Amino acid sequence: MFAIARLIRAAFVMLRLDAFDFLNDNAQIKPPRSLQILARLLAKRSTKTSARVIRLSNALERLGPSYVKLGQFLATRADIIGETLAEDLSVLQDRLPPFEREKAVETIKQEFGTHAETLFGEIGDAVAAASIAQVHRCRLPVQGGKRREVAVKVLRPGIEKRFERDLSDFFWIARWIERLSKPARRLRPVQVVETLAASVRQEMDLRMEAAALSEAAENIEPGSGFRVPAPDWQRVSQRVLTTDWVEGIPLSDIDEIRAAGHDTKELAARIIQIFLRQAMEDGFFHADMHPGNLFVENDGTIVAVDFGIMSRLDVLERQFLAGVLHGFLQRDYRRVAELHFRLGYVPNHQNIDDFSLALRSIGEPITDKDATDISMSRLLLQLFQVTARFDMPTQPRLLLLQKTMVVVEGVARSLDPEHNMWESATPVARRWMERNLGFQARLSQFSDVLREAPAAMETLAQILRRMEERAAPVSDVRESRVVYAIIWLGGLLSGGVLMGVAGWFLGRMS
Repeated sequence: MFAIARLIRAAFVMLRLDAFDFLNDNAQIKPPRSLQILARLLAKRSTKTSARVIRLSNALERLGPSYVKLGQFLATRADIIGETLAEDLSVLQDRLPPFEREKAVETIKQEFGTHAETLFGEIGDAVAAASIAQVHRCRLPVQGGKRREVAVKVLRPGIEKRFERDLSDFFWIARWIERLSKPARRLRPVQVVETLAASVRQEMDLRMEAAALSEAAENIEPGSGFRVPAPDWQRVSQRVLTTDWVEGIPLSDIDEIRAAGHDTKELAARIIQIFLRQAMEDGFFHADMHPGNLFVENDGTIVAVDFGIMSRLDVLERQFLAGVLHGFLQRDYRRVAELHFRLGYVPNHQNIDDFSLALRSIGEPITDKDATDISMSRLLLQLFQVTARFDMPTQPRLLLLQKTMVVVEGVARSLDPEHNMWESATPVARRWMERNLGFQARLSQFSDVLREAPAAMETLAQILRRMEERAAPVSDVRESRVVYAIIWLGGLLSGGVLMGVAGWFLGRMS
């Protein structure tokens, strides 16, 4: 009953602020026509002059942190809400009014069991506030004759209970959508909410963000012109995160960046390469790289903050990304098609020639365009739309990758409107291909197999011994050796090197 009341209130706020204008778009799930008419009747006149994205942002912010997060999450699911709405939500800023400094001080005291000033020194007012937490600038107590400035992130009071309540409402409506709408059932709205819930719960444990900062720092190559602030583990808890203070110019302030003498063309290329290295080489990337989370320091180093939203790509997903970019660059659509089939993204019952033709329909229209007019994120979106017609299951992490690429491309274009995305991406994709799919990679993989061979052979020996103990005893040891010789020969003939070596090894032991 309470869930219904809260959802009715949410719908009323959306109606009054005329935030349902997206109902006219080509989304996969469309509400009844009567709701569209009601939206026009109840909308405030003052809202009709505002841009749709502003109306939608205002409505979600009015409804609270959970709805802002829901909007940001749905921005990655153009397959559900339609491309136009996804583009609107992709620029949704996670900004809310700050809560009182005193409440932040009280949270710190509860988390560390001591007065906040004892551990954190001077605690200033909030410098940034989002849906889940806000950041304060603090000057730690004197150590070694000087004070150190840090950024202290504190969760909003009661945010965990608020999210659990709103998430239960989202689950309630998602279950009803699945019951009442057959087309919606294919899109699995309950699973969508489950993914959102898992993401938000991890983001609300600030120890996980500290760990993400630590892992990201280990992945950074020396001389890359990129760094992340280090966490102060002594001042980290579930609800409080302390890191080095970053003194730099936000990448959103282009005029100040130019005034400081930074090369915006070089910064644009570097931000693209930083993101692609994280995604392809590390398989662990910052999934919220909007300009407010990126700074440039005096020496030109780019610093990323706010590691609450991270994503991973496994080896196959990285192989997919590198192969797709390289294949489209070379106009080798057959190779891209084979990659989809080999990785199991497109079922084998589909026709590879038809799929290759569909890929050509994406790639050929961009071959005559200037490289500065080609968007990698747009290419990936079109690819996902085509593969959906060939029964490719939704890949949530690839969708988040595409959404993050939209944001990063936007940052690069703002720094250099004529930036060539492909020129920046090519060396990163080529290096990944050489390291992971070239001759040296094959040698490395074979070396790994040889390293693991003794343990594998010992395991196989134990299994065969147990089988032999349970079977009828073999009177003659030479008969055992014959069995192992058969394993050895069969393994070699079938190309199974490990099986062949194991047969030889077991024969020697018997």
